[in-house]
Amino acid sequence: MFNHVMIGSNDIERSKRFYDAVLGVLGAGEPVRNIANSGHTRLFYRHDGSVLCITEPINGEEATSANGATIGFKCSSAEQVRELHDVAVAHGGKSIEDPPGLRESSMGAIHLSYVRDPDGHKLCGIYRP
Repeated sequence: MFNHVMIGSNDIERSKRFYDAVLGVLGAGEPVRNIANSGHTRLFYRHDGSVLCITEPINGEEATSANGATIGFKCSSAEQVRELHDVAVAHGGKSIEDPPGLRESSMGAIHLSYVRDPDGHKLCGIYRP
């Protein structure tokens, strides 16, 4: 359904270090660095048919996180959900909500972890057995 997700960063190099580590857990490689005609830098992480773009805001204003928004990363195991969380925290992310683990939901059992990246964007690691 989705082609890409784009989020803003107030420190593109800090974001690169964070997302290189976090997305590396999922098998994503180095991002493609792009300098737009406007002069702002964008990082394009491509993996498994999807793209996550980290960008300096085009309008020159501060990047902010969206209240109520979450970017969910599909993990291949419960262990990978925890690893994604732990690597994110080790690279400047903040653990939020309940600790990583199994949750019962109306859609059945799922493994979840939640963190905020250094710019405040909410990320979720998710595995459905």
